[in-house]
Order: sequence, then C-alpha cells, then structure tokens
Amino acid sequence: MKVCPYLESCFEILGRRWNGLIIHYLSNCPEFTAHFSHIKRDLNEITPRSLSLKLTELAEYDLVVKKVTEGTPVTITYHLTEKGQLLANALQPVQEWAQKHINLDGSKNN
Repeated sequence: MKVCPYLESCFEILGRRWNGLIIHYLSNCPEFTAHFSHIKRDLNEITPRSLSLKLTELAEYDLVVKKVTEGTPVTITYHLTEKGQLLANALQPVQEWAQKHINLDGSKNN
C-alpha cells in the first residue's frame, strides 16, 4: 500500500514545529490577522528568529501573507490566506480529537 502523496505533503508542512500552532493562532484572531509581536507574546516559547522563519515558510506555502505598514514604528502583521483558513478548518476535528483523547496532566490515556 502506498502513502497518499497529498497527505504526505500536508504533513511536510504541519509536521514542522510551530507551523500548525501558528495557523491555529491566526485562525482565532480577528480577521485572521495578528501583529508579529502579539504572535510572539502568545506563543511565548518560540524565539523571534524562529517565528520569523516559520512565518516566511508559511508564506512560501501561500498560507500566510505578510503586510508591512510604513510609519513610526513600522507595523508588521500576518494574515491567514483563504488557503490557510481552509487548512485551519481542516484542523478543527484534530483539535476535537485531542481534547477528548490527550491528557495534558501527564496521566495515561485510555
């Protein structure tokens, strides 16, 4: 039996640390948009450099768009594309499964 190449490609994106969480984060933001500093604040374990690299990677997959607004200071926001929103919607059943079957308190699952 062969592995589905589409699923394999999807896990190429989602299997990388932070990518799925960033997509999920933006999907919960108003208008699917957030400032770099807010993402960094709320995903506090990611370094600024890693966040920048991950957002660039997601932009290369056309899941996120970077918007730079000139001014003092310069404002950088990231917006989930339609393609990114569809992926976020596809992740909702995975989140529901995790809420039912993964214990965050460290005890074993049934």
